[in-house]
Amino acid sequence: MNKSDLIFNKVLKTLEWIMIVIFALLVLDVLFQVFSRYLLGTSFTWTEEFARFALIWMTILGAAYLNGKKEHLSMDFLYQKFSEPNKRKASILIEVLIFLFALIVMVIGGLNLVYTTLYLEQLSGTLRIPLGYVYSIMPFSGFLIMCFSIFHISKILKNKKNN
Repeated sequence: MNKSDLIFNKVLKTLEWIMIVIFALLVLDVLFQVFSRYLLGTSFTWTEEFARFALIWMTILGAAYLNGKKEHLSMDFLYQKFSEPNKRKASILIEVLIFLFALIVMVIGGLNLVYTTLYLEQLSGTLRIPLGYVYSIMPFSGFLIMCFSIFHISKILKNKKNN
């Protein structure tokens, strides 16, 4: 295994642990809400907002994670009919398109959203945290997806040279 594979695997393992922690906090948050509502007779408003933000982070990080593992949803009926050289070309094209989407929508658009919400000092309703912090997961995940796409393209090109 070369250095880029080790870094790639470490990043994926770190993402796994981050998502596990977020999911555990989400479960504890919802359990606390149920406990407080039915056993204490009171409801804490911050638990619903925390659950929403945790779900947003877990979903967007999960998209980056699945992209890294190449397990994202795809329809490959046409792709399976291609010859091996055409499969490689199609795979590179797909990775380039994923890279561009992540760059334009997630990184550039996400940074714009983060900047705008921080500049306008928008706060969440009950937790009163700057929404820019919540939205920061978008450009971060977009950057990860871009790195994963570069990694996948390098693997495709390396396999082509070995064949």
